[in-house]
Amino acid sequence: MSSFGRAIGVLRAGTGLLRHGPGRITSRKASGGPHIEPQYRQYPQLTKKQKFESEFISGAMWFWILWHCWHDPDAILGHFPWPDASKWTDEELGIPPDDEE
Repeated sequence: MSSFGRAIGVLRAGTGLLRHGPGRITSRKASGGPHIEPQYRQYPQLTKKQKFESEFISGAMWFWILWHCWHDPDAILGHFPWPDASKWTDEELGIPPDDEE
């Protein structure tokens, strides 16, 4: 049954083409902005707008990271008090007793 439905769809499209004729073929431009031609083994030529946008976005990223490191250091360092290593015993530190040699 599905092949019959496909055949009907093809026939409808064919009759539409015969009635109205082929449509006008349009060519699409990508975004309307300046297009940069690719160059072999050379750096791309960036526009001033692209350079400004990239520096603005990277500056905003670093501001966000450093702001949160300054105002919420527990997110990186943890939410627990640091242990006082001077109160640990030699056994906890892995130091063998003095009588062993």
